[in-house]
Parts: sequence; C-alpha cells; structure tokens
Amino acid sequence: MATRNYEGKKIEGKSALTIVDALTVEEALQININNKPFTVSMRTPGDDTFLVRGMLHSEGIIKNTSYIPDVILKKENDKGIVTIVELNIPEKELGEGYSNSRSLLSVSSCGICGKTELGDLSFMGKTIDDDAKIDSTLIGKLFDKMRVLQHDFHQSGGTHAAGAFSIKGELLSVKEDIGRHNAVDKIVGELIISNRLKKAAIITVSGRISYEIIIKCFKANIPFLAAVSAPSSLAVDYAKELGITLFAFCRNDRATCYSNPHRVKITNTSQDVGDKAS
Repeated sequence: MATRNYEGKKIEGKSALTIVDALTVEEALQININNKPFTVSMRTPGDDTFLVRGMLHSEGIIKNTSYIPDVILKKENDKGIVTIVELNIPEKELGEGYSNSRSLLSVSSCGICGKTELGDLSFMGKTIDDDAKIDSTLIGKLFDKMRVLQHDFHQSGGTHAAGAFSIKGELLSVKEDIGRHNAVDKIVGELIISNRLKKAAIITVSGRISYEIIIKCFKANIPFLAAVSAPSSLAVDYAKELGITLFAFCRNDRATCYSNPHRVKITNTSQDVGDKAS
C-alpha cells in the first residue's frame, strides 16, 4: 500500500478540472525494543522488516550484522498498515547506539537532528580502505536499472529510491520510500538479512545527498555512493574524511565526483580521474 488515491482540483488558467491522483503514503511506525518504545519512523509502509534492521545497523543499536532479531507485529491501524513492531534483543547483542540512545523521531531529512551532541559521531577517525575502482561508464547504467524498478514513483511521483550494486554493476536491491534515508535503510536491511552486505560496493540514491546518507553508506562499509542531485557541503566533507567516493548530478551519462576520485577509471582514456593529465 505505497500509494493512496486522493481527489483534487487541477487549475489551468480560468478553468478547474476534478482529478484523482495517486499520492505516496506516509505513516508512522513505532519501534519497541525489549518492551520499551525506542523510536518512531515516518515511512512509506512496505519492507518494514528491512527498514528496521537497516536502521538498527546504521544507528549502532545492534553491533553484530549476523544477528537477525525477529520483528514482531504488535499493532495495525484500520487500513491494515503496521503501526507498532516489537523486537526482543539480548543485552549482549546491543551496541553503544542503544546504551547512548534517546527517543528519536526518524524523519526524511536530517540525520543530526535528535543527536544529543556531535560527540555522538563516534565513527570519526575511521575510514573505508578499498582499492577497487569503478568504470565511469557504469554509473549511468546503475541509475537506469534502478529507475525501471521505481514502480511507486511512476505512480505517484512522491517516493525516493535507493539501489545497491556489486562493483561490476550487478543489481542487489532496490527499495522506495517517502524518505531518502529510509530507502537506504531498507536496502541495507535486506542485504544484512540475505547475507549479501559484503557483496555490495555501490549505493545509488534519487534526490540529493546529505550528511546522514554518507554515514549510512559508511556504516555499511560501502565505498561508492552516487546521487541524481546535489550533495551538501557537509556530505562532501564527511565523504572525504570517511573514504567514500561520492558522485552527484548523475544524469544523462554525466556525473561529478567530489571525493576520493582515485577509485574512478575513465575507460576511453584509460586514465584515472585522480591522475593528472600529461
């Protein structure tokens, strides 16, 4: 139930026409851990198990990627949409993200909102060390593959998408959600549950890139990130610091690399982007 029909008035000049549009559904999902409310995520219903597992990974709630807790349905609303889920997680499996937790409202924009202080960014000082290189001609093809599977977007125009690929461009997962970061959590969660996270090397996202997407990519140990639209300055700063090769403005066979360009190979010249032309 990713879309819902709504009636509207389409105004053109001096005339108005009654229309019915499919709009992206946004509903709250409360996540309880060990019988206590932990967070509320505003998301597009569907793939909730993947969303929850990916979120708990990126927030450092579960420290072991091989541990897959059961996500138990606690409540649905009158439309059949899940509103509350419960997870029972042994204390030995809980990471620092849980002990340092505060009740978070997980929405579609800011990854820093809700943090008690910037000192919560305990991953700083680490980096992704990966020598793999990506062929520059592959980037556009990845977005083509993702675009074909954006079924909800084709209906409503109101969802973001994220895709995960191997270094050779093999499609591993595509998910949609009203929130960009939720779409990323869904693909990471699916890769964890299917034991394919280590195979993923590239994440693609529709829309822009901000701080929180960089962090989710880093915590999944994925060295390449590509976006349709612009990055924020903080996103570029963190991508440089954390060892992520960041592409933005990926449209019509064009892309701009803002960080760690030594991993990019230009096929037609056999020259790395990070090299200086002679």
